[in-house]
Amino acid sequence: MIVLGTVFSGIGAIEQALIRLGIEHRIAFACDNGDVDLDLLQGEELEEYKRLKKLRSKKILNNPQEIAKLNLLNRREEEEVERIKETVFSFPTKKQKKEFIDDFYRSRCRQHNFVKESYLANYPVADEDFHLDVRFFDGRDYHNQVDILVGGSPCQSFSTVGALGGLADTRGTLFYEFARIVQEVQPKVFIYENVRGLITHDDGNTWAVMQNVFKNELNYTIAPPEVLNSCDYGIPQNRRRLFVIGIRNDVSAKKFVYPKPVKLRYTMQDFLEDNCANGHFTYDRTTGELIVEQYPGKPDDKFTLSPAVQKYVLAGGTQTYRTSTQTDLPIARTLMKMMTQHHRAGVDNYITVKKKPLLLRQLSDREALRLMGFPDEFRIVVSSMQMLRQAGNSIVVDVLMAIIKQIYKTGAIS
Repeated sequence: MIVLGTVFSGIGAIEQALIRLGIEHRIAFACDNGDVDLDLLQGEELEEYKRLKKLRSKKILNNPQEIAKLNLLNRREEEEVERIKETVFSFPTKKQKKEFIDDFYRSRCRQHNFVKESYLANYPVADEDFHLDVRFFDGRDYHNQVDILVGGSPCQSFSTVGALGGLADTRGTLFYEFARIVQEVQPKVFIYENVRGLITHDDGNTWAVMQNVFKNELNYTIAPPEVLNSCDYGIPQNRRRLFVIGIRNDVSAKKFVYPKPVKLRYTMQDFLEDNCANGHFTYDRTTGELIVEQYPGKPDDKFTLSPAVQKYVLAGGTQTYRTSTQTDLPIARTLMKMMTQHHRAGVDNYITVKKKPLLLRQLSDREALRLMGFPDEFRIVVSSMQMLRQAGNSIVVDVLMAIIKQIYKTGAIS
């Protein structure tokens, strides 16, 4: 039996990969805060911090004094993280640590963790082993208990990359937390996923730091990172993501080789509810391969665009910015967590409902899941908007299936 641990767990892409491959496994832990905002600062400091971050997000933070104030508040938040972490890690039991953080979230956060709701509705993990915050998760509680650890982290700039000083250089970033958990848990194998631009981010300095940490701080043999596209592994979606595979140095294993592309059998249209009604998108219990039954259905009318939104989508941009208005693509554009919220022409995917007069719709939540490799057995227990966000944040199941098969060939796990 494979023992699995995940951070930035999302809706469980690696869990689905193991299910579809028929690999017996147990989930040791999962961890995801559901993108909720935890207020570590309070009072006037918190309000000022929110205001300055909002200005930065809009790219209108230009005042040197305000930039300095934001940097100061960033440091204050990092200090608070370290203070809380020190408190949590001093507790003697896993239960006490989790209860402290759960209570802290209840007192400092008003948002609901919809990711946790989706995850627990679909996978057999005890609530005590679903953790809310990677920063306060103590991997020592699972030391040497995990075969595969899977996760990613937001790509952040590193401010002190020059010296390449290992984990000290990455402190304060979520990559540091992933690396720390690898170090504490000591899985036999880890899979790290991120955006394809990671290698060139910050003129290559970001990857230089991360590579140094993987190889020299964690004592893992690292396969050179490789960008894999979902449409090369059975899913009709152009989604290029970087993968890094690490095998612990004391584990006897052959060299890991990334999976070779396979011929694409399906188009996006095959995955649509119009052509494959809900319940008819399944998988072969022997091979894990998708089964797409051509049984006509109809997505909910709520996914149909209003005339005003449709006009905006088909406008093709502005005088200074032009974009594609092509719809009904055979291979979908990259699904993103913010898809459909802004209806960005040339970014989201739209499907023709009626030709005369032209009527378009967006992807349904079920279709988005399908385009990430999740069969219809996956239970949707949150709103369509939340499900679309969660699908856009996921890793494609079929890519992970191909990677898992290659990991098995190394002999690192069995």
